[in-house]
Amino acid sequence: MPIRALFFLLLGFPLFAEGQHYKFQIRASKIDSRVKSYPKIGFVLEDKQGKPQDIQNASVDTRIPAKGRLAIWLMAPKQELMDRINSYGIHAIQVHYARQWFGKCCQQRPVSEHCRGNMRLEAATGEDHSDETAIAKPDSIKGRALMLVKHLAKTNPGGKWEQFLNKDKSDLDWGKVILTGASHGSTTASRLAKHTKVARVVAFCGPRDQYQSWQALPSTTPQNRFFGFSHVEDMGWDEFHYQRSWELLGLHQFGPIVNVDKTKAPYGNTRRLITDFDVKGNAGHAHGSVTPGSRSFQSEKGTYMHEPVWRYLFTHPVDKVGEGGPSTKAAKKIKPQKVK
Repeated sequence: MPIRALFFLLLGFPLFAEGQHYKFQIRASKIDSRVKSYPKIGFVLEDKQGKPQDIQNASVDTRIPAKGRLAIWLMAPKQELMDRINSYGIHAIQVHYARQWFGKCCQQRPVSEHCRGNMRLEAATGEDHSDETAIAKPDSIKGRALMLVKHLAKTNPGGKWEQFLNKDKSDLDWGKVILTGASHGSTTASRLAKHTKVARVVAFCGPRDQYQSWQALPSTTPQNRFFGFSHVEDMGWDEFHYQRSWELLGLHQFGPIVNVDKTKAPYGNTRRLITDFDVKGNAGHAHGSVTPGSRSFQSEKGTYMHEPVWRYLFTHPVDKVGEGGPSTKAAKKIKPQKVK
């Protein structure tokens, strides 16, 4: 069997079907003349050498029955993940948003407990939530996602992107949106979901934000819609930041921490998933291991061992939840439990 055909089968693609897998790249500045650079926080349209930094990505596979969901990926482009998201019948976009600020803003010692959360919300909404900087709406996650989807609705009618716009096309229909990201992106996705009600949040290696407390604020997105997946040798796990955020988000109410390498899907319907496959003690490797790529857990034949996990994170019914337990709050360690 040809390698391409085998790849489609592994991802669940039909071999012969109408439609196609559409993939696009477009600069934010090409579809919206209002966008601009913020050099003080490292959020720019071009670097000093003139290389575009505002390239955005989108993809949809019209051979797959559509689920009526739009995943917004926050972080650098990751086509291998977007391919899988598409294979589940989900549209996907990746937007250029402010994230380089992390080492420049909220550097006070000690930093206030809401500084980073407010900065993330400013970057996400383009509303006045932070005193650290002022990001305009066209340069926010919301603003750039809206303009990208409107552009795709016009230029890719076969993709049916218009279904993700509200009635007057003034905003996305956020009830159909899945916010997802890794590290900084997963943290910003979670912060935005506290503010704006979305269909689901998929947080890879996060959220974190050290000892900020926004994770415990009231949430417009129901708590059972948050899903997390991390490696136990990741520094964020070792220092207890991920576990703390998961508990502040309330995820302990929907099942124990489950090791996906020792338990099969649906993992007790939990929201807190971990892996402990061998990364040779490399915390950086562990941090990037929970999404598809060269650092992922693979068999000797090169098969990704976490394919069922990724499908679960994006497609498991949000109303199916595991048995909750008490918050450990001050605990320094949480030992994974195996679901029987």
